[in-house]
Amino acid sequence: DQLEDHSLGVREASGSNPDRSIMAEKGRGPHPTLRIKGTKSHSLLGKKIVLGVTGSIAAVKTVELARELIRHGADVYGVMSESATEIIHPYTLHYATGHEVITKLMGKIEHVEFLGMEGSADLFIIAPCTANTLNKIAGGVSDTTVTAFATTAFGSGIPIIVVPAMHETIYRSPVLIENLDKLRSLGVTVIGPKFEEGLAKIVSVSDIILTVEHVLSPKTLAGKRILITGGPTIEPIDPIRILTNRSSGITGIEIAKVAYKHGAEVTLIHSKELNLTGVKEVRVETAREMIDACVTELREGKEKREEYDVLISAAAISDFTVTPSEVKIPSGADFYLHLIPAGKLIEEVRNEFPELVIVGFKAETNVSEEELIRSARGKMERYNLAMVVANDVGKGGIGTEENEVYIVRESQKDADIKHVKGVKSLIAEEIVAELAKHFSLSLIHI
Repeated sequence: DQLEDHSLGVREASGSNPDRSIMAEKGRGPHPTLRIKGTKSHSLLGKKIVLGVTGSIAAVKTVELARELIRHGADVYGVMSESATEIIHPYTLHYATGHEVITKLMGKIEHVEFLGMEGSADLFIIAPCTANTLNKIAGGVSDTTVTAFATTAFGSGIPIIVVPAMHETIYRSPVLIENLDKLRSLGVTVIGPKFEEGLAKIVSVSDIILTVEHVLSPKTLAGKRILITGGPTIEPIDPIRILTNRSSGITGIEIAKVAYKHGAEVTLIHSKELNLTGVKEVRVETAREMIDACVTELREGKEKREEYDVLISAAAISDFTVTPSEVKIPSGADFYLHLIPAGKLIEEVRNEFPELVIVGFKAETNVSEEELIRSARGKMERYNLAMVVANDVGKGGIGTEENEVYIVRESQKDADIKHVKGVKSLIAEEIVAELAKHFSLSLIHI
């Protein structure tokens, strides 16, 4: 995001009004921030987040963080310590958030207006949080704007997230470790740090966003264990060549993140290695490995009496495999592949776990809406599925950032079928919402 010039009329905040509109100064029209609000997801829509910034070099990351929070629907208000203003200018954070930045506490007692007993904010996050600020907060010291906001949030019970950033030797201080433990015991969520180059660095923006969403999202799937398969499988032809498909794996990843946000215990089986916050990942390559890993997870859950409640089969598992050559097939030579049908994950799981709730996916190419839904219902009846997500990949969606799907639930009339078009994070939200409805209806029927 390029900064607008100072003709926006921004002013350094000294006691900004918490209820100030996101509109720019009178007569100048909507603030540019409005253009990106909710463009990635609606997971934080209606949420007001106060972003505290302290004097770490990692403060340069806060512009990106603020913008990403807004892209997920949040309203963001910046609070900067004096040291932080020596790293980035308040004008910068003003542009990033769309609101004037609080650098001093004035007569409007902004910390109480935002984070008091009747405060308007939903969350206070300090990113980055220096060792100095962390130790002060743990000790109840309130001598800066950021520490005063933290003390106020503690008193009102508003959630607090701390994102440490400092030198590793400082982070290893017994005093700081003790204070971190103290903050956790008081209910503070601590994210990171990640250790690189002798530094305890601020974690990625995506990890922070996911944690914020987890803290603020309704726990509609609390207590549920969800197993998800995602992405393509990879069938080796020889030590170099592979047989695969165009699936990006984005849908499975986004569903895993949304399910975690809503309180589920999530396992994702796929071919990537992302270290997603809050998600157990199992890495596989071939169709057989994916099927075996899925069945193993379900069996172990049953043996430990920690059964999975649902399987979401979002992976684009290869329908065919081959017997691979142990050596590279010579270039330029004619050769033929003998395609061998791969197993069907849903079929094998359903045979062994007849009571498991399963969500399936159905892809067709260049068919009518009626044909697509009919195909989805056929798969639902064949395998006794609770829900099927259907799409026409002939019109796009596979390997792309966006998709268009129809979410078909059992015993649902065609008029009530959910039609969703947009980025896959938004589609994942709708899939999880429909799954939550399924569990709610099940409880009602019981």
